[in-house]
Amino acid sequence: MLQKSFQEVKSRMWKDKFEQEDGEDTSSFEKIPLQIWNVSKFSSCVDAAIVGLMPPPLLELQSSQRHYCAITVGEDAVVSAYRLSEDRSRSLVGAILSRGVAATFSTISSLSKILWRSEPSPTKKSRPKPQAFAKTSPLTCLKDSPRKGERLTLSPSGTLAAITDSLGRILLLDTRALVAVRLWKGYRDASCLFVEMLRNKDKASSSSMHLDYTKSDYCLCLAIHAPRKGIIEVWQMRTGQRLLTIPCPKGSRILQPSTRFSSSAFSSYTPLEVYLFNGDSGQLSVLNRHIG
Repeated sequence: MLQKSFQEVKSRMWKDKFEQEDGEDTSSFEKIPLQIWNVSKFSSCVDAAIVGLMPPPLLELQSSQRHYCAITVGEDAVVSAYRLSEDRSRSLVGAILSRGVAATFSTISSLSKILWRSEPSPTKKSRPKPQAFAKTSPLTCLKDSPRKGERLTLSPSGTLAAITDSLGRILLLDTRALVAVRLWKGYRDASCLFVEMLRNKDKASSSSMHLDYTKSDYCLCLAIHAPRKGIIEVWQMRTGQRLLTIPCPKGSRILQPSTRFSSSAFSSYTPLEVYLFNGDSGQLSVLNRHIG
């Protein structure tokens, strides 16, 4: 769609029709296809993420429609899981009912037109209707009042999620099995980001040789910024030990760009990095990749 738009802009530049097309109807513009799901009817949602595909539920129509798994955090439940369906037909029974009701309504409408004929009303320009919500099915939730979910961070593959709550706990969730695999306590106002660190200490410390690191040379870790403690901790996933403890000044934040930037011309793989931003000095630095 972007390429088509660029081509149209180029053709307009060559034909010099900018002034003539200013008053034309914008119906030629296309809409980006999207899907909307409503989870607020089940519980409040402060943060959410779609973590991957799911198999269809039992007694569901066999079709090419996809089903997604979504994880949410909020005030009512620390964490909730939902099945999001592309197909708006609820189930086998729902599909039969929807088709039967549609056919009945169509028959009644046709009969009413025959019995009560009226003059055709003037055609009005139809307004775009709001997108209808697709089907959302709750799977499970964790309620532990007064505990409230605050933030959710996904791993690169989407198989792990780090969830912070209002009581200073950090929950590591397996998004495939929907079970908690780890819990940290005493981290109020904490923020988490996943990072990849080099496994081999000897290989990482050799600065004289330019080595081509691959994905297998790195291990997935979780960086936890505890502002009240003034430190950043790096823990190996899933059940590994604490690898690093880095002191940081007050007002610091950990950041992660949406795009990976390669910092080495000799490595074919760009690892997931975390940056430390010092709010007082404005200095931006990258966390140490090496497990030292």
